[in-house]
Amino acid sequence: MKVVHYDKPGPPEVLKIIERDVPQFNDYEVLINVKCAGVNRPDLIQREGNYPPPPKHSNILGLEVSGIIEKKGKKVKKFKIGDKVAALVDGGGYAEYCCANEKQTFMIPKNISFQEAAGIPECFFTSWSNLIDRGRLKKNQKVLIHGGTSGVGLASIQILQQFNTDIFVTVGNTEKVSFCKKIGIQNVINYKENDFFEYIKQKKDFDGLDIILDIVGGDYVMKNINLLKNDGKLINIGFQKGSNVELNLIKVMLKRLTITGSTLRIRDSDFKYNILKALSNYIFPHFENNKIKCYIDSVFKFKDVVKAHQRLYEGKHIGKVILNVGI
Repeated sequence: MKVVHYDKPGPPEVLKIIERDVPQFNDYEVLINVKCAGVNRPDLIQREGNYPPPPKHSNILGLEVSGIIEKKGKKVKKFKIGDKVAALVDGGGYAEYCCANEKQTFMIPKNISFQEAAGIPECFFTSWSNLIDRGRLKKNQKVLIHGGTSGVGLASIQILQQFNTDIFVTVGNTEKVSFCKKIGIQNVINYKENDFFEYIKQKKDFDGLDIILDIVGGDYVMKNINLLKNDGKLINIGFQKGSNVELNLIKVMLKRLTITGSTLRIRDSDFKYNILKALSNYIFPHFENNKIKCYIDSVFKFKDVVKAHQRLYEGKHIGKVILNVGI
């Protein structure tokens, strides 16, 4: 089978297509004939040599796929050969065939294409896990999303809209501002033109944010802390602008803040299955009635994986970058 490979870490240009054996699946896994794969920030970090795959995980890039079940393990009960599925995988997505644990696999919602389905797992699993499980989101709260037009950002926005949340979003250009307003977000800040702290603080009747989900990360952490109300939560899931920051712990202590973060890849299949169950109950039905979407920025041919990584790296995308693997 064809897979994306690199001999040593480096820029997007190190990626190339080679031949490898089809992976062996265990009793609890399905073998997916991959149609599409999502391109995510962790893929770029792994390619650069800064995010090695956990033990026993595939060293092939790619954490989410859509496709058709080719074969299945003896103990797989939920699926049959020929089912159209998407999956959150433990690596191996940039390949014509990929193994997926049954607990991390789901039937593609009705009226959803393979391209759209490939953009669901990583972003919606991540968003739900952090906003709901870690952030303990409640209805009518105030939430700020840094990086609102990323895949995770747009998934998070749509989850928040189901909770009638007062949403604030930061983005990096006027096109992204327009897009966010088009999907119903009024408080959108172009951080390159305006100070998000001043914008939010001066809002009428503003009494603090309940949650901040920071997909970007950087040296503005104290602005985040100063915007949070008592018992607020700062959730960090990115470090594009650096992982080392200065922090005033007095503010954290006086306001009883929770500062947390997470990575999904290293969690076990049972943890991911619990997220999948929640998504299946509360989010996936909205894909079928078109109330929630997987917004796609661009789709690249498999042979153009270098261009796909370049597109994500430059940061101008709105929504998901997708690889057509078997289409």
